[in-house]
This record gives sequence, structure tokens and C-alpha cells, in this order.
Amino acid sequence: MTVFFYWFLLMLFSYFIVLFFFMHFSYKKEVLNNFLGFSALSLTFLIIIIVVLLMFQDATLYSATIPIFSLSFGLPLLIIGAIILISSVLLFSFKKIFKNKDLSKFWSSLEEKTKKRSKLRADTYRKIPHVLTFIGLFFVWYLGVIIVKDLSGSIIGMIPDENNMFLLFLTIITEPNSISAVLFSLGWFYYLLFFFFYGFCLIMLANEFTRKVKSLGFPFNFLCNVLLCEEEKRSYGTYLFFAIGQMVAALITPPMVFLTILGMSSLADLATSQVGIRYGKNKIKWNNDKSWQGAIAGIIACMILCTLFVGIYWALIFTFAFFIFDVFTNKPFNVSDNLLIPFGCSLIFLFIRYFFNFDYYTIILTWI
Repeated sequence: MTVFFYWFLLMLFSYFIVLFFFMHFSYKKEVLNNFLGFSALSLTFLIIIIVVLLMFQDATLYSATIPIFSLSFGLPLLIIGAIILISSVLLFSFKKIFKNKDLSKFWSSLEEKTKKRSKLRADTYRKIPHVLTFIGLFFVWYLGVIIVKDLSGSIIGMIPDENNMFLLFLTIITEPNSISAVLFSLGWFYYLLFFFFYGFCLIMLANEFTRKVKSLGFPFNFLCNVLLCEEEKRSYGTYLFFAIGQMVAALITPPMVFLTILGMSSLADLATSQVGIRYGKNKIKWNNDKSWQGAIAGIIACMILCTLFVGIYWALIFTFAFFIFDVFTNKPFNVSDNLLIPFGCSLIFLFIRYFFNFDYYTIILTWI
């Protein structure tokens, strides 16, 4: 266990480095994005630290569980650090060998082509990866439900028996030796969702940090020249805020609620922007970049999606939250909806589920 304790200290140090660089490279004028992003990352890292420390107090977890969790949390940091080092060495070697023969003309040409894209096409390129992520994870869940149900006759492991996540967190803090029961009650799909976005978020953080330091390299830095507008190049790309927001949602909400939030951030958000760009004649008074036609399309898409995943009552709650977050982001509040929607809806679920004991039900499970 001594080895894994040192591994934990290295992981803890890495989290402090990530938080420091997030604020160091942030665009100082984007106060709300910086505050929410830092808060979301801090909340995630704090919960991870608390859970791992509690795991060290349970001797029954020493044989397999602690090593698996420690590697799952720490190995992505180590791998990404190695990729940054190798990429930076290759970049340095390229500059030394070719000297003035760089790729500036190529990137300038690519940026010019990017600027000539229509607003509709640019929005599609930016949102489609979000939609494909949702479709992929939903397919994994749906296929998993079918397989698990056929093999065992139930869907244990797909949907936790207890979905009051804040209550579970309080349980592991206040009740001795409860950490093992809580961890195993969440099911394997919960961990699949969280660790997917945990790794994805760390990759996006590394990509954003390295593109702001010209002497460092990372394989996905080219995406910045393809996807980012001039304003995002000064700050952070929306894909980073999307990754941070979804990582928090995957951590503090049960799988079905998380899939709902992911669907809102992808399908409903895509419907809002696409309809708004195509047919948005009636602009929102305080935000001329958005229209009432787009907002209504987003409400309809959000209501249908949420009803299928969490039932009509939670659909009303989440749809209202989506509408408020959508029409008031960028203007008058300069904050990314890719961050605010998942982070805000997750906190709303935690609060209402805990204080009002208000559960959800999943309609699409009745179709299986």
C-alpha cells in the first residue's frame, strides 16, 4: 500500500498543477467561465481525493479495489504527461531541423478556409462531436441493458438501486466502513461514464495548456486552428468547457440523469442553434445572437428527451433550467452554456433529489 500512497500523493500534486494552470492560462475577462470552470474542476478533484482517502481506511479494499481505482485516476495523468513530453521533443526537433521552414503558411491557409465557412456549417462541425458522443454512450448503455438482462434476468449494474447521490456522499463520510458498499452499489456503467469523461477532460486540458505555450506540443493542437474562432483562441475552446461540465455531471449524478444532461448539451443545444441560424427571425432582446425560434426548438427537443429518460416531472424541471441557461448565456451573462448546462443541472438534481426526495423514472426501460 505504500506504493499506492505515493501514487496518490503524485496524483494530488498533479491536480494542484492542473488547477493552477487552468487559472494561469485563462482569459482574465471571462470571469464567470473561469469561476465555474475552476469550481467544477475543484469539486471533482476534491471528491476524488476524499473517496480515495476513505478507501485507504478500509482494509478489505487493499487487495484489488484501491490499486484499480488509483491506477484509473493516476494513469491518465501519467500517460498524458508522457505524450506532452514526447510531442514537445518532436516539435523542438522539427524546429531545429527545418528552422524557418515551418507550417505557418499551411495553418494560415487552413484558417482562411475556416473563416469562409457559413455560420450554419461551422456550428454543425462544432456540435456534431457532442451528438456522436451522446449517441455512442447511449448505444453502449442500451446494448448493455439488453445483454445484462438476457444473462441475469435483471439490470443490476446498469442503474444504481440508490440514486440520491448527495445522500450517498454523506453516507461514506458519516458512517464508518460504508465506503465499500457505496462504491459497489453504483454499478459498472456509472464508472464507465465517469472515467470516459475524466480522461477526455484531461486530454482537453492538456490540449489547451500546450497550445498556449508555444514550446510545448500535443497531438490535438491542430484542432484549435480548425474549430476555434478568434475569441476562443484568446480564452479556452468550448470543447474544454463541455468536457469539464460533463465530467462533473458524470461524477455527481446517476447514469440516467447524466445521459439526460448529456443529451440536453448535445441534441437540444444542436436543435437550438441550427433552428436559430436557419429560421431565427425574432431575436431575443438582450441577446441578438439567439432567437426565440431557436429557443423554442431547444425546449421541444429537451422536453422529449428528458421525458424519455427521467419522466415528465423531471423533464419540466430540466427543460425550464435549459431554457434559462440557454437564453441568458453569452449575453447578458458571459458564460459558456457548454459548462453551465451540465454543471447547473447536476447541482439542481442533487438539491431537489436530496431535500425533496423527488425520484425519477425511465420510460425507455419499458421498451426493452
